[in-house]
Amino acid sequence: MASQEVKPKGKKNLIVNAFVMMCSGHQSPGLWRHPDDKSWQFKDIEHWVELAKLLEDAKFHGIFIADVLGGYDVYKKSLDPAIITGSQWPLTEPLVAVPAMAAATKNIGFGVTVSTTYEQPYHLARRLSTVDHLTKGRLGWNIVTSYLDSAARNISGREKQLAHTERYDQAEEYMKVIYKLLQSSWRDDAVKLDREKGIYTAPELVRQINHDGKYFTVPGPHLVDPSPQRTPLLLQAGASKAGKAFAAQHAEAIFTSAHAPAVCKKNISEIRQIAKEQFGRDPSKIKVLALVTPILGRTEEEALAKYNDYKQYASLEGALSLFGGWTGMDLDQYGDDEELRQVESNAVKSTVEGYAKFSPANSKWTKHTVAEHVSLGGNGPLLVGTPAQVADGLETWVNEADVDGFNFAYAVFPQSFKDIIELLLPELRARGLFWDDYAVPGGTYRENFYGTEGTKYPPAEHTAAKYRWASGVDAKDHQIPE
Repeated sequence: MASQEVKPKGKKNLIVNAFVMMCSGHQSPGLWRHPDDKSWQFKDIEHWVELAKLLEDAKFHGIFIADVLGGYDVYKKSLDPAIITGSQWPLTEPLVAVPAMAAATKNIGFGVTVSTTYEQPYHLARRLSTVDHLTKGRLGWNIVTSYLDSAARNISGREKQLAHTERYDQAEEYMKVIYKLLQSSWRDDAVKLDREKGIYTAPELVRQINHDGKYFTVPGPHLVDPSPQRTPLLLQAGASKAGKAFAAQHAEAIFTSAHAPAVCKKNISEIRQIAKEQFGRDPSKIKVLALVTPILGRTEEEALAKYNDYKQYASLEGALSLFGGWTGMDLDQYGDDEELRQVESNAVKSTVEGYAKFSPANSKWTKHTVAEHVSLGGNGPLLVGTPAQVADGLETWVNEADVDGFNFAYAVFPQSFKDIIELLLPELRARGLFWDDYAVPGGTYRENFYGTEGTKYPPAEHTAAKYRWASGVDAKDHQIPE
């Protein structure tokens, strides 16, 4: 296979993750009712272990696990629609399942969503290091700031979440604390395991971080010795001004969800430009992964038949519940036939315009139109067709939005992933878009993500790298950055 650098435009080695959540249905509310769906078995550890084995055999880069810390209670000002339809409810904690999946595999990575808003960094740093150790360096962290007021009420006692800019200000300090703990508190070679001298760890190679900031006071030292990656592979999603600046500094991979490549093209370009100009990073090293839900058939007719079959089980109430949580907009207050692009709310107008942008100009967008749009595939595009047609759609995303890979969501679990494996991946391989095997067998998530052995730590140009206390460096020669 030719190297990435000499491939023509559109011929990237795509990064491929499965996009899942510890719940039923995830991005396609109501599909747990489908007779072939097994997503409702999410509380069984075997469910996750078998998924990890299936995807590793197919050479997926990773499993990207979404999470939220509250229920979707904006629609109808009630949690009931989410409870009844099983829309990301109930929802179990994702990080705990990763070691079991890792024990049954050797190569696949695990990107887990954890919020910076409601957990002390000292506690999270311990959990991240622990799981990175247990997975032999195959952990990724999807950094989020949380967006549900229901989470704020239950965790912080506030009626509403912190203001958007303050959440990101707090997240910036949070990352400094995390970097100090994971990268600076222990030298690479602090653990000696010297049985003759009885020295487990050299005390002069472990130090306090003495962080004293606006939001956090953490003296340290970190509880856990350096894990294989020290800092997990860093993933992030954010399209706001603050989110883009945060991603430009911290993200190694950016997760984007939009219904067409033109919607996110500008954001992707801006993040890469900020990363280069403000943080001195190589923009090509920031990989962008787009949410896509493929519905595949060997023929177009077979794919459409699957789509029509799945559509029967999709929950419009569940979709409106998810939409309310994602946007903060309760569409229940609008009439069944009311054109949402003509309502008084500018927020509703602009959001629906984003959804409707690539529909016929004279199409009418009501709350039911939005619900149908969200009910299969959630907040991302639905690609229905043969392997060649879906691959064409993916190449459009690569060429027009400059994405580097995809987080594939499912309609029916695990059949959607089996269809991707049996039908789509061979087509991508035939086009030179997907690898034949892991670049670094037995390597860390970061090594296989970048495709290069020896890249287990954050790249030298990344903000985290300046915090690393490397082997052989005296403490006086490595000051902890502020």
